[in-house]
Amino acid sequence: MSRPSLRERSALLIGRAAGATTRRLGRGGGTALPGLIAARLAPDLLATFARTLADGVVTVTGTNGKTTTSHLLTAIARADGREVVANDSGSNMERGLLSTFVEADRRAGVRRLGVLEVDEAELPRVFPRLRPRLCVFLNLFRDQLDRYGEVDSVAEGWAAMLAAQHGDAWSPTLVLNADDPSVAQLGAYARGRVITFGIDDPTVALPGREHAADARFCICGARFEYSAVHMGHIGHWRCAGCGRARVAPDVSARGVMLGPGGTEVELVIAGEVSRLILPLAGLYSVYNALAAAAATHALGIASDVIATALARAAPAFGRQEQFVLDGRTVRVWLAKNPTGLNEVLRALVAAGPPLTVLALLNDGIQDGQDVSWIYDADVERIAPLAPTVICSGDRADDLALRVALSGIEPARVERDPERALDAALALTPAGGRLEIVPTYTAMLRVRELLARRAGVPSYWVGEHA
Repeated sequence: MSRPSLRERSALLIGRAAGATTRRLGRGGGTALPGLIAARLAPDLLATFARTLADGVVTVTGTNGKTTTSHLLTAIARADGREVVANDSGSNMERGLLSTFVEADRRAGVRRLGVLEVDEAELPRVFPRLRPRLCVFLNLFRDQLDRYGEVDSVAEGWAAMLAAQHGDAWSPTLVLNADDPSVAQLGAYARGRVITFGIDDPTVALPGREHAADARFCICGARFEYSAVHMGHIGHWRCAGCGRARVAPDVSARGVMLGPGGTEVELVIAGEVSRLILPLAGLYSVYNALAAAAATHALGIASDVIATALARAAPAFGRQEQFVLDGRTVRVWLAKNPTGLNEVLRALVAAGPPLTVLALLNDGIQDGQDVSWIYDADVERIAPLAPTVICSGDRADDLALRVALSGIEPARVERDPERALDAALALTPAGGRLEIVPTYTAMLRVRELLARRAGVPSYWVGEHA
């Protein structure tokens, strides 16, 4: 373990001061600004800080589920008595990772584990400096094509990153989604241990592949065949050309029962079985829990500790968080690409009628400026529930058109999120529930509105400040 130099310690102090000032002004930029400033002053700071973590670094990447998986992984590690440094806010570019280190309490003598959510396109850049002990790869879906390109580009970047790894002394364990062929193929580049996770339950399979399915062809050029599809292109797959196929996962879920507010599941870790109720809805939440369980199993944490921590876990920031306003239950579901939105819609269908939805579509840099992806999502899924839908956000009119084409007449179209929230609450029956489905920047805005009205501390000035 190394200690920061005088220059790096100075950068650390200045970065902390910048973050504190930003938060006092009531702005959310404190998640990235400290790291941005510190990096300018000390370019090698990320690598230096990573080396100070006695228990090493765990990276979590993928298109969907990074924040929730990291949150669950952190909860399990802390239940095992470990000190964790984590970027809880989901600020997952290099400046956000640095901000996590800048703000962390650097108490001497404490063995700490770094749990870092990392943007899927950013990982190859920071990988050699973080030198992670464990790398969790969740999935690859079409997302922000104007920034990432097609999923093959990201997959090729990951493969090149692993292939370029140097030295026998550093061989990170790879935790891979066995059900996603784009992720599973990374096992061929592993120089260390490989742990896989997946769902072994035919009852939760879809009738067929969704329109939003992405990985259709194997690296050999032949088309994938499926005996079960769970979401998008994720499921039980095999290649008819070269014979590559899904392997039996080391950590799996059986007996999955999807409920309106949680999921009952049989968790199998290396043959040990635990029955638990995961307090998160949706099949995608099961995948996030499996990834966290597989990672913590790889860290040597006992199966009973893993299962108990998962059953007690609270939602991550902006991901199924619940608030109570005016006698109504309000739940926030982040959705930023076709597969993610499809899974949220699937969970809302499981919750059943009556259904009131406030949907917000923004086109900021963090959202992706090409919003055509909403036409690849199956909004028609909720039409039989005769939902009341309020459309908002910077692209409220585009969203309203998509909703109308699904056979649902929007009840209100209001660009301003606060006025839209007022309208949605007024249209939600007393004692009922309001489901808010925003893209990323819209989630940040509406979540702050909800926290203020519910009397909950703002994320930026609460325990994560």
